[in-house]
Amino acid sequence: MKALDKMAPLVEPPRWSPRHLRLAIDAAGIALWSWNVDSDAFTMDGHGFDMWDLPPAPIVVFEELSAKIHPADRDRVREAFAATRAIVGPYEIDFRIMIGDVVKWISARGQGDDADIEGRVMYGVFLDVTGRKQAEEANELLAGEMSHRVKNLLSMATALTSISSRSATSAGHMAGELISRLSALGRAHDLVRPVPGRKENGALLGDMLTILLAPYNDDAAFSGRIRVSVPRMSVGESGATSLAMVLHELATNSVKYGALSAASGTLDVACVVDGEELVLVWTEHGGPRITAPPETSGYGSKMLMRSMQSQLNGSVTRDWSEDGAVITLRIDVNRLAV
Repeated sequence: MKALDKMAPLVEPPRWSPRHLRLAIDAAGIALWSWNVDSDAFTMDGHGFDMWDLPPAPIVVFEELSAKIHPADRDRVREAFAATRAIVGPYEIDFRIMIGDVVKWISARGQGDDADIEGRVMYGVFLDVTGRKQAEEANELLAGEMSHRVKNLLSMATALTSISSRSATSAGHMAGELISRLSALGRAHDLVRPVPGRKENGALLGDMLTILLAPYNDDAAFSGRIRVSVPRMSVGESGATSLAMVLHELATNSVKYGALSAASGTLDVACVVDGEELVLVWTEHGGPRITAPPETSGYGSKMLMRSMQSQLNGSVTRDWSEDGAVITLRIDVNRLAV
């Protein structure tokens, strides 16, 4: 009995009034909707109209909502809503809407198979899941980029082994050369790997090119098959990382397919400042003969274009002559200095 006396009294569960539920819904940013399956009348609460950027109205027709749905998702959403009554259990549909030029991701959730239907009206919610979708896209982009880099590193390790074997006089000599090249490749890779919290003042353009191209030169950097002519200029930390990614991709392609894959191949890198632009010309000679323009829709090419356009405010032009690739990069000097 004494043990029972010491037990805490039972707490009665709270009674959820409509006001309490409304406060919880407001806090969660949830928008409510209802759909009359006979009349096709669709209604939303205030959050719904705000989310869709529509003026409040007693009834919303699908055409009003459809006008806001991203064109690529419009037919899919229409078909999905038409099929919801045949779905057993809960359903969730994610799609994009356009608010002016801003793209938002919306998740529509409800119960299918007429579950919980009242008076021929089905109920559900809209959630703004833009943040989650952006995080998912960023993770997919990162995973794709990591996969691409790992494949490139394996290909480059194979190519550097081949380069080292050309001039090696013994197994020990080859091992020493290969270790030196792989170490240089590691230093080059550090340039294209942003480190959170690292504070640096960028680098000199010439020094950056020396580090990036050193693994592929048969002798000391720039003394043999790779020739570089650049003005003395500094690039900022962010600009250096973006430009390094672009040049690293060009070097990777060259050592796999271009001039740097051949013993007699040479590479010239020259650049000048033209007003507000840095014009860098990457010229290859002596590699495998080019009979047709290479494929440029792969992940590496897309990553190169993304870095040039979105990060460096620049452009890329390619000339696939039989003697070798000539690639011209035009880069915003102001972006490069950041």
